[in-house]
Amino acid sequence: MAAPPMLHPLAAGATARLAAPARDPAWLARSFWLGAALVVLWPLFAATEFRPWRLLEPRSLEVTGQFLATFLPPAHSPEFLAMVARETWRMVAMATVGLTLALVVAVPMTLVAVRSLSVSALAGRMARGPFWVRQAVRWALVVLRSVPELVWALVFVRVVGLGPTAGVLAIALTYGGMLGKVYAEILESGDPHATQALLRNGASRLQAFFYGLLPQNAAELTSYTVYRWECAIRSSVILGFVGAGGLGQQLDNSMKMFAGGEVLTMLAVFVALVSLADRFSAALRRSLG
Repeated sequence: MAAPPMLHPLAAGATARLAAPARDPAWLARSFWLGAALVVLWPLFAATEFRPWRLLEPRSLEVTGQFLATFLPPAHSPEFLAMVARETWRMVAMATVGLTLALVVAVPMTLVAVRSLSVSALAGRMARGPFWVRQAVRWALVVLRSVPELVWALVFVRVVGLGPTAGVLAIALTYGGMLGKVYAEILESGDPHATQALLRNGASRLQAFFYGLLPQNAAELTSYTVYRWECAIRSSVILGFVGAGGLGQQLDNSMKMFAGGEVLTMLAVFVALVSLADRFSAALRRSLG
């Protein structure tokens, strides 16, 4: 009987190295960090009184079943669908106009906040005046995005009265702060060499922005803007609950009347709008890519 072939020492060593270890060598570190996360998160869960098992109690299941049973069939009368179409258009208009005004707020503040567009920073250290102007703009962006749009809406409802105007202004201020902050971070994460070369050769800040920063970041900026438009549509629904009009106000009325069929129809409209926004964003990314 022939003896089995002998493996070369190097081949035998390679086979030993490729063999899987008996247990995960990083299990101790992973167990430690998992335990640390539980220690940190447990007080937070306790503070929020998070008790999901209460959803499975008999009384909770009974109430949930009764509420969901009212969803079928969905409301589909011609008068109701005409009202939904009208209020949906108003809601989309509120989100679009609010985001447009947010861009009016965000774009100039972004151009001031971006360090790579500073002429004085070309020498290495930004001059004192431009530095403090930049810091003031960044603080203003913090203030704008720190106040939720719901709070702004409550303020403007008292100032301008009930209706979409309060929602438009609320979205404009909060989203102006959000867009300005994220736009500045996106532009500063890009390659600054082309922008700095343009500034050193006498180009204006706007020229450096349009020909240096914008082309390399256009797809990401567009994608985030469309995402924020989608968020503005969702925000306009919530703003309707405080009197800003739109489909959110009608949803509030239907929920108070326990009209589940009307609620289901309006929720289906929200899902369709978000899906269309997602497709629109994907199409824009493909055209810019």
